[in-house]
Order: sequence, then structure tokens, then C-alpha cells
Amino acid sequence: MKQIYNNSPKIYVDGQIEAKVESPAMLPQVRWALVSLSLATLLPALGTSIASVSLPTLAQTFNASFPQVQWIVLAYLLATTALVVSAGRLGDIFGRRRLLMSGLVVFTAASILCGAAPTLWLLIAARAAQGFGAAVMLSLSMALVGETVPKQKTGSAMGLLGTMSAIGTALGPSLGGILISELSWRSIFLINLPLGGLTFFLAYRYLPVEQGKKAREGERVRFDTLGTLVLALTLAGYALAMTLGGGKFGVLNIAHLVAALFGAGLFVLTEAKATSPLIKLAVFRNPLMSGGFATSTLVTTVLMATLVVGPFYLAYGLGLGSALIGLVMSVGPVVVALTGIPAGRLVDRLGAQRLTILGLVTIMVGAFGLTLIPFGFGIPGYLAPIAFITFGYALFQTANNTAVMKDVPSDRRGAISGLLNLSRNLGLITGTSVMGALFALASGTSEITEASAEAVAGGMRITFAVAAGLILVALIIANVSRSISHLQRNLLVIREQKEA
Repeated sequence: MKQIYNNSPKIYVDGQIEAKVESPAMLPQVRWALVSLSLATLLPALGTSIASVSLPTLAQTFNASFPQVQWIVLAYLLATTALVVSAGRLGDIFGRRRLLMSGLVVFTAASILCGAAPTLWLLIAARAAQGFGAAVMLSLSMALVGETVPKQKTGSAMGLLGTMSAIGTALGPSLGGILISELSWRSIFLINLPLGGLTFFLAYRYLPVEQGKKAREGERVRFDTLGTLVLALTLAGYALAMTLGGGKFGVLNIAHLVAALFGAGLFVLTEAKATSPLIKLAVFRNPLMSGGFATSTLVTTVLMATLVVGPFYLAYGLGLGSALIGLVMSVGPVVVALTGIPAGRLVDRLGAQRLTILGLVTIMVGAFGLTLIPFGFGIPGYLAPIAFITFGYALFQTANNTAVMKDVPSDRRGAISGLLNLSRNLGLITGTSVMGALFALASGTSEITEASAEAVAGGMRITFAVAAGLILVALIIANVSRSISHLQRNLLVIREQKEA
């Protein structure tokens, strides 16, 4: 399949240059294409983090309880998680560039509806629509890397996208606070109008135009509607099981989890019988891909533990005020933002698999550090391990994304990118619920605000001891999947030699 850049004589075939460069303006063309993908990655991250800071204001504005306004965040998260794989597959069938621009339109229009919403429930509905647009952008921005840059530069491009995601996460709370205090809560959603418009223009102007997207050999490719519905309901059930109840796992959570497990089994049966499945189950027989998905879920579970446990430790363990907590918590995203692009270049030079292992080892060192550093070391004692964890995460994310996406067939990039984003989202949801509950249990109280500083510090140590164990499991999976992949490759070579 060919992708031709607008106003450009250069042609790429699956990330490889087919035609010679005839214009010196080609390099800026690729750079602007990457800018559009970077903004399409930043906006969904910003949409998640900027809304969280508005919840107290919105509770007061709409005279609502905290569980009610929490749905402003939850609706976005549910829509993104449930639809991210389906959005990627739709891009594979109908064209990734076209669908990305459609996702940008939905995201921007929903942002306007959020800013104009007269009631809380209309705001929540608009946030769900915004989450659908975000799912499209998350899936296809990563998938389009393979059609935008040469294959040998994939790591650098993935590092750039990781940096933009971190910037969006870090920028959200501070930007949201400024907009709410200087303008109003509506401005945190309306800010997406100029940003979304700019991203749409750059995507239309510079992303490669897809050609030959129709069916192969006259065969019509159909979208797996039944599989999409089953997967969306299954993921929504799991997300609700992990998020309802305010950290207490009750009967309702168990019911949703059982429904999600039943849905997962039904989805496997549905995909096995589908003529054009949403997800080809053979994907999970590829050790590098299945290992990449599993390690991504484990790593983001641990990363979420730093975001959930960190503020409580800083507030009730070290006694810091809100402003200083915000400053300390911003260090992690800043480290990721500064590390992403250099990490991408390292991946291009040293290989994705080496950097994946190095990233995991670095995260484990940081997690163990939080279990060992004495309580009296204060803020520096907390920041040093956090810097290791976030630096390792930047290495791992760039390397793992590159390893999974680099050799994916063109007609499946959207679906695989969706699975990669799904594995990340599942880790974030699981980390919020499970690691948060573990921290409360380890601190010895259901009300963390009533725990002593020593109890909070002890809870953090136990939580990150478990986190280090999860990363050890991820390391084992990464090494085993790499060994199996090498063995399969060697057996294939031997078979080909015998046949020759």
C-alpha cells in the first residue's frame, strides 16, 4: 500500500522510501507530519489531566456530590478504553488519515459541547463523546508513524509521541488551574478548539494520503460489529469493576468483574468464528507482541501507583502543602518529557529489545529504592527513586512501542496500535484501583487521612515492594518472549535450509 505526501514527489511504502527525493522541502514535510501526530497525542493526555483539577469547582457549580462529578473523568476514561481497539481497526479498513481527522472533529466538537453544557449530565455525555474522539487519536497517531517516517527512525518518532503524552499529562493540572482561576471552568474545554483546529489543519496538509485502501483481490473487508460490541461491553465492565466503590471492592464490583470475565470468553469465541475479526487471535501467538502487551500493562500499573500513592505520602507522610505537592509531583512527567526523544534515538541505535530490558531494570531499581530509603530523607529521598522509575518508563515505553509496531503489516497497524493503547489503559485503571487499595490496606486504615506519618510511609514501602515484584514479572515475560522469538526464528531458518 502506498502513502503519498500532499504536494510532495516522495513516496513511502510501509515506511520505506520508494522514490528518490526530488525536492529539498521534503524533510520539513515529514517534520510537520510528525508535529500533527504529536499534537494528536498531546490532546487526549491533556483531556484526561486537565479535567481532574476542575472537579471541586464543578461540584460547587452544579451542586453535585463528589461521586457524581467523578463521572466527568470516568466517562472519558470508559469511552477511551472501550473503543480504542475498534477505532484502530476502523482506521485499517477506511483509512487512518481520514479517520484521524474525523476523530479530531469529534474531539473538538465534543469539547465545545463540554464548554457550553448547562447541566452536569450533559457535560458527562459530552465527555463520553470526547473520549471516543480521543480513542481514535490515540490509536491512529501511533499507527500513522509507520506511514510517516522511514522504518529506521521509528524509535525516534515513538519517543517524540511519548514526550508529547507526558507533556500533556504534566501540563493539564497547572494549565487547568490557571484557566479556571482567570476565566472559568468552561475554558478548560474550550481551549481544545484552537488546538484541535491547528491539529486538523496540519494533519490534512501534511499527513500521507492513503492509496489502494480498498479490498485486496476484489474481496470486501467488513468491520466486525459484533466483536466490537462484545469487546466494548467487556472493557466497560472491567473499568467499572476497578473504579466503582471509591476504592472498596464490594458486590457491585464483583458483579462487573464476573461480567467482564464472561465477556472476555465470549469475545474469544466471537473472534474465532468471525470472517474479518476485530483482532486476529494469531496476534497473541507472536511472543514479542503478546509479551509487549503484558509488560505494558504491568509497567503502567506500577506507574499509576506513583500517581495514586505519591500525593498521600507527600501530604500525610512528609506533611507538604498543596503547592509543594504539585511541584514535586510534576518532576516525574518532566523526566519523561525530557527523556522521550533521547530514548527514541537510543532505540534506533541500540535496538528496541535491549532498551526494553534496560527500562524495566531501571524501574525496578526505583521501586526498590522507595522501599529502602529512610523516612528521614524527606523530599530528596522520594524524588531520587521516582526519577529512576520515570526515566525507566520513558525508555521502556519508547522501546516497547517500537518493538511491537515496527514490523506490523500495514493493514493491521491501527488494530495493533489500539491493543497497545488498551494494554496501557488497563494498567492505569488497575493501578488506580488495586495499588490504591493495597496502599490503604498496608497503611492499616480505611481512612488514609487519619493514618500517622509512619503508617503512611510503611504503606508506601509495602506498595512499592509489590510494584517491584510486578516489574520482576515483566522482566521475566520480556526475556521469555524474546527467547521464544529467537527460537522460532532459528527453527524457521533451519526449515528453509532443509527445504532448499
